Amino acid sequence: MTGVETVERTDGPADTTEHTVGRMVRRERRLVLRDRIAAILTPLVLLGLWQVAATSDWIDARLFPAPSLIVANAWDMILDGDLLTHTWATLSRIIYGSVIGIVVGVVLGLAMGYYRLLSAAFSPTLSALYALPKIAIFPLLLVIFGLGETPRVLVVAISVFFVMQINAMSGVRHVDPRLVEAGTAFGATGWKRFRYVVFPAALPSVFAGLRVSAGVSILVIVAVEFVGSSDGLGFLIWNAWTLFQPTRMYVGLAVVAILGAVLAGLVGLGERWATPWISAGPRRRRRDDAN
Repeated sequence: MTGVETVERTDGPADTTEHTVGRMVRRERRLVLRDRIAAILTPLVLLGLWQVAATSDWIDARLFPAPSLIVANAWDMILDGDLLTHTWATLSRIIYGSVIGIVVGVVLGLAMGYYRLLSAAFSPTLSALYALPKIAIFPLLLVIFGLGETPRVLVVAISVFFVMQINAMSGVRHVDPRLVEAGTAFGATGWKRFRYVVFPAALPSVFAGLRVSAGVSILVIVAVEFVGSSDGLGFLIWNAWTLFQPTRMYVGLAVVAILGAVLAGLVGLGERWATPWISAGPRRRRRDDAN
């Protein structure tokens, strides 16, 4: 008599690992969706409270008009081209000035962080100039270059330059020595060591400077346009305040806020693309917090 012995099938390590990975992916997606919903709902709730307060006379609607009135005014300004003209005037100055400031600041900052002699030669002078309020430089630029776009672009470039120079230099100086030693052990010396070891390690600090520069450039150009321009969002806000047109003023403020958020978002996208090893860290931490 022969018997057939049956053995129950059990999931192996590969099946367990696959299940765990799938669960982590689903949890990560839920966390991302939760964060996005919270980011969208928060401003909507605040605007809703503002709308109710303005329409119920809980606040002075002359100073704080309802968001619906601001949106309607903004739409009218878009249709007649006024808002787009002022927005482009400000954005173009930010772009031109930021490109100049970023290129010069990053190049000099990386060089000063890499070469000790350059740092010793330029650091005292740059430290002294950094303390100067950048808005205070604008009258001097007007004297040198006269009226026109050049002084407005240069004041943005100077403001961005100092932020990028400091962050790029700091990024190079704080590169982990073990990375440099490992690169040297694999034959990376001179330019190759800088390109493949030092520069990638300094990128997070450079992008931190870009995030700060995005806000600084907007603050500076809007302040300059208050007093030294006949167009731009700064001029729009100041002119509306002078004529006591609060709805028009809030339109300008809203566009400035949106512009800042867009620039910050673009910097964030660039950072995730250029430094994927950094952006992976927060995702792991969120998964750990959810456990």
